[in-house]
Amino acid sequence: MARKKYQEEPENHERWLVSYADFITLLFAFFVVMYAISSVNEGKYRVLSNALGSAFGRVPPAPPAVREKELPAIPALPLRLLPLQKRHPVDAALRREREQMTGIARSLLKALAPLVSQGTVRVTQTLRGVSVEINASVLFAPGEARLSSESSQALKAVALVLKDDTHAIQVEGHTDNMPIGNTLFPSNWELSAVRASSVVRLFVDNGIADNRLVAVGHGSNQPVGSNDTAAGRLRNRRVELMILSGLPDVATEVPVGSAQGK
Repeated sequence: MARKKYQEEPENHERWLVSYADFITLLFAFFVVMYAISSVNEGKYRVLSNALGSAFGRVPPAPPAVREKELPAIPALPLRLLPLQKRHPVDAALRREREQMTGIARSLLKALAPLVSQGTVRVTQTLRGVSVEINASVLFAPGEARLSSESSQALKAVALVLKDDTHAIQVEGHTDNMPIGNTLFPSNWELSAVRASSVVRLFVDNGIADNRLVAVGHGSNQPVGSNDTAAGRLRNRRVELMILSGLPDVATEVPVGSAQGK
């Protein structure tokens, strides 16, 4: 039997395509690696590093782009947030102080209701605190600094409201600009100061701590009416009790009751 002749396979001239495909695959992988490294992300770099270490049996050194000293710093909180964090306790303190001063003003209005209705007393919540303006005709005889019995009762009612409070009280005496012809008081300065001191002494005698009280004489230097008219001069002759707010710089002016002096 004749032996079958072996036929040689024809030479394949397209084997280069296999090598070319391998080269393109490696080139693509190289650019993927370069792109991943160019994006500074510590988490991505760690994943890539672990993958390369598993593939090649070693861990490549960290490139300078991901060294700790070159990592982007965490941005600080905006400075504008800091006042917002401190604003809440301040707002609460303002609200408590305003409510407390309003309560004092309402209590004084109730205690002085007859005089307020007559127009000789006005109670106002101001920037400084609570102001109680009392016409001097209610408290003193003309040219004198001794409190009348009627005025003492009104001031004792005020002292009853304020004696358990803690706010400072400034008592201010005021006069008109007419010269005083009195041997006891050479000028309106002395008259206004002694009148304020008389009110302070009554408050001390009725339970208000003396370290809360201040007596001030302004004379005719702070008029609230015109000294050219009799009504204006009458308004200027007054004693003002100022219950000072604990937060005077940020309090708001809120009238709670007023009356024109007569």
